Amino acid sequence: MSDTTTTPETPASPPRRRRRWLRILLVAVAVVVVGAVVAGAAYVYTLDRSVTSKIKREDVLPGEGSGASARPSADPAATGALNFVLLGSDSRDPDDSGAGRSDSIMVVHLNKAHDQAFITSFPRDMWVDIPGHGKGKINAAFAYGGTQLMVQTLEKLLGTRMDHVVMVDFEGFIKLTESLGGVTVKNKTAFSSHGFDYPKGEITIAGEEALWFVRERKSLPGGDLDRAENQRNVIKAIVAKGLSPEVVANPAAFTSFVGGVAEHVTVDSSLTDQIIRDLALSLRLTAKDITLLQAPLSGFGTSPDGQSIDLVDEAQLAALGKAMKSDTMAAYVAKYGEQ
Repeated sequence: MSDTTTTPETPASPPRRRRRWLRILLVAVAVVVVGAVVAGAAYVYTLDRSVTSKIKREDVLPGEGSGASARPSADPAATGALNFVLLGSDSRDPDDSGAGRSDSIMVVHLNKAHDQAFITSFPRDMWVDIPGHGKGKINAAFAYGGTQLMVQTLEKLLGTRMDHVVMVDFEGFIKLTESLGGVTVKNKTAFSSHGFDYPKGEITIAGEEALWFVRERKSLPGGDLDRAENQRNVIKAIVAKGLSPEVVANPAAFTSFVGGVAEHVTVDSSLTDQIIRDLALSLRLTAKDITLLQAPLSGFGTSPDGQSIDLVDEAQLAALGKAMKSDTMAAYVAKYGEQ
């Protein structure tokens, strides 16, 4: 009878050793995840500080008023939509007569889904009712009563509420084109200004070249109307490139862009840091989601005191105001077209 010896199989890896390596793997993954969260939090904090430490605030919205002077109420059906008054000033603009007047006047309507924006320019020579002062050019509201009166004028003109005000140092804002490495716009009319040539078609501009592109009006067939169009196009190009994937994905570039914007704007005191944070996180905009418009005009004329003025198309302007109030700007554009 022979003895039979059975040799047990040796485990490839003891359970204790497997558990130890599993713990090491889990710890490594946790370190990576925590590191990413910390880095992300640091990035968000840096972005937040680049805005909150630079942005300026003033009490520039008018009081609520009462009776005939009461501000328009918001439309409950359009809750979430916002109207921003965007005012630009440029101290070096040779065509700016000063005295507190604005170089550019725009209303930015952000729809309630925050995935479409409509930028409407109001030509400086529009002949409108200025509350308490009768008829006058719209930019004269600054000379009479500053930003508050300008907001009142726009609210009366459009019959809808302006939620916030953003005042821009236009020269500084346009110079953001340098930090973005230039922006590309479509130029419909070839012209030259202060040593810079702007051919017809798509052009890429930055710095002083961009600044004179948005300042020039005397060389343009449409004068101030063409200049306002160029301003809208450059603002759209700056916003579109600043929010483009290649800039957003680059923390240094995006922080520089956001900080540069904040450095050159003043907002109303009700536009708090928290509102700005919430708004920034809710935006879903690309270049194709920004529509450029001009307030409707019926032609040109002369005021009783001999000024050259732009005449308002009352019927279409009423439609524009209603669209802003009811958050139906896309339908307005479908009916009347862009610009």
